[in-house]
Amino acid sequence: MRAAAAAAPAAPPPLADFFDNPAFSAATLSPDGKFLAVRYNKDNQRDRLIVIELANRDVKVAASFSDRDVGNFQWVNNERLVLDTTDKTVGPGDERYWPGLYAVNRDGAKFRQLVQASASFLQDRAVSSNILPANHFLVEQTGAQNSDDVYVINPKREGLHGDGDLKHVNLLRLNTVTGRSETVRRPGPAMGWLLDHKGEPRICITLDKNIQTTWYLDPANNQWREIAAFDAYLGGKDTFTPLAFAPDGTLYVKSARGKDKQALHTFNLSTMQISAEPLLVLADYDFSGELITTRDKLLGVRYLSDARATVWFDARMKTLQEAIDAALPATVNLVEVPARAEAPWVLVRSYSDRQPERYLLYNVDTGKFNPVGSTHERIVPAQMAAQEAVRYKARDGLAIPAWLTVPNGARNGGGNKLPLVLLVHGGPWVRGGEWRWSADSQFLASRGYAVLEPEFRGSTGFGRAHYHAGWKQWGLKMQDDLADGARWAIAEGIADPKRICIAGASYGGYATLMGLVNDAALYQCGINWVGVTDINLLYTGHWSSTSDMSSDYLKYGAPALIGDPVKDAVQLRATSPLMQAARIRQPVLLAYGAVDRRVPLYHGKKFVEALKEHNPDVEWVVYQEEAHGWSLPKNRIDFWSRVEKFLQRHIGTARAGDER
Repeated sequence: MRAAAAAAPAAPPPLADFFDNPAFSAATLSPDGKFLAVRYNKDNQRDRLIVIELANRDVKVAASFSDRDVGNFQWVNNERLVLDTTDKTVGPGDERYWPGLYAVNRDGAKFRQLVQASASFLQDRAVSSNILPANHFLVEQTGAQNSDDVYVINPKREGLHGDGDLKHVNLLRLNTVTGRSETVRRPGPAMGWLLDHKGEPRICITLDKNIQTTWYLDPANNQWREIAAFDAYLGGKDTFTPLAFAPDGTLYVKSARGKDKQALHTFNLSTMQISAEPLLVLADYDFSGELITTRDKLLGVRYLSDARATVWFDARMKTLQEAIDAALPATVNLVEVPARAEAPWVLVRSYSDRQPERYLLYNVDTGKFNPVGSTHERIVPAQMAAQEAVRYKARDGLAIPAWLTVPNGARNGGGNKLPLVLLVHGGPWVRGGEWRWSADSQFLASRGYAVLEPEFRGSTGFGRAHYHAGWKQWGLKMQDDLADGARWAIAEGIADPKRICIAGASYGGYATLMGLVNDAALYQCGINWVGVTDINLLYTGHWSSTSDMSSDYLKYGAPALIGDPVKDAVQLRATSPLMQAARIRQPVLLAYGAVDRRVPLYHGKKFVEALKEHNPDVEWVVYQEEAHGWSLPKNRIDFWSRVEKFLQRHIGTARAGDER
């Protein structure tokens, strides 16, 4: 008998399954918990706002548009919702509308436009029928949800066309039935606002040059008073960030109080002192999270460590979480509680490294789940790869957190070492990732690549020392952290040393290019999309495009965080991919958006011209309607198909003579 033929390997999931727009994308309970509002599209049509009455499963379309999609939405009260719009069929360069703002009853009645959606109404004047000009935007804070009012912000910018630096941000109280609005008195050049638990303005953050001041609107006399001031860009020992007001009026803040890690504290508005002891502190992470409340009680705190979790102060909620986790043991399960529950439902957002986010209703009386929807319905979790939080040592001893995604079975008896994509996050002063499903890394893993995503020095969320260690280290120690991560993966037996590609967007694109300069023997290729190519270009700009970086940041923040163009001129030249382009001989894929204001297109154009003088293996693509990233599925699919082919050519298969 002939031996049975070996089964052919299963085809990887289609690329579009990772990068298409989702049919289902958001859901939230009404304040009484009797209704569920959902953003959904059928058969790839426009996103609509639908409302489900949970007692009888009755479904009504509350709002839909023939030429636009429903964007952000929230409940105003049990009867009424407010929403803005977007257009998922066009990129930023082809946008015809601003978000606008609309209100509607949950049954579709009493629909009213509150804010214009046409750029022709940008002038600072009243519009007929109590419709505000287009540059007014919904505040994400939900407020009390017991009136017909919401708050909107109105950013004021310099320049004839309102496209210059941000001067201040007005806050307006807006009635969603009448359209009438009232501007809140501000204490100075406001940049941010915080509502209290009753939905009233209580905190205002102002910025004057580099000084950030926090103001409190005292209900005793209805006057603003200063409660803190510090350097907005460099921080300091006593800095804090207002987080939220609890139902009893207590202000909760994030602060390190001179220690390395940010923790959750209370702030005494009488003594103007931060609590000596934190309410919640994490050993390896800065506190980042939110309060979970009903209208009259603080129930718990949601926070982010390697993954998101909840600490419940309420015994009933703690028991409820345990029951949900027992039923859904392999996922993070985040519970949304109605503000004034009159029904037995809570909403559960459930996800893992393999499972994209899905929403389920849970009946606290029966213990039964009803599925609502998933953001990526076609993704099969069993086909996805495991993601692991790891740490490795940089050459100077600093511990570098990272996220490692390895194709199924590859780490346990998987055979040969893997080609590795070193994926660098943007920012750079942000946290790059967390334990959850990621389209980018999962797509790469589905094609056979290990993916390492380092939280290099300068990344936030891992303590003050880790953040400060990255100051003025673009192209230097920040770059070494990435190379040390690749070498760690080699030493661990994960990565094939002859098949490593570095890739990233924005700052990650900059780091990609500097990696090819600094560690030419380590990286076989590089992929840069919307990446900075010269630090000096951040300061000098170009006549053909306006950057969205403020002049205050470039004057007070960037010189200390990145480098001073005069005092650090020698360093900035040595760490400029544009100035070092002749040293890059590896294959490079470059992609930019033509209407990008964060990293304008001239960054890419100047670099590709310099690179092609010495490097014949350069792939260049410009998405004419895109900005700082790919908003359209067709462009995401096109870009990642290019990435797939590029990687396959250069590190995807063993080359003749390579040893394994």
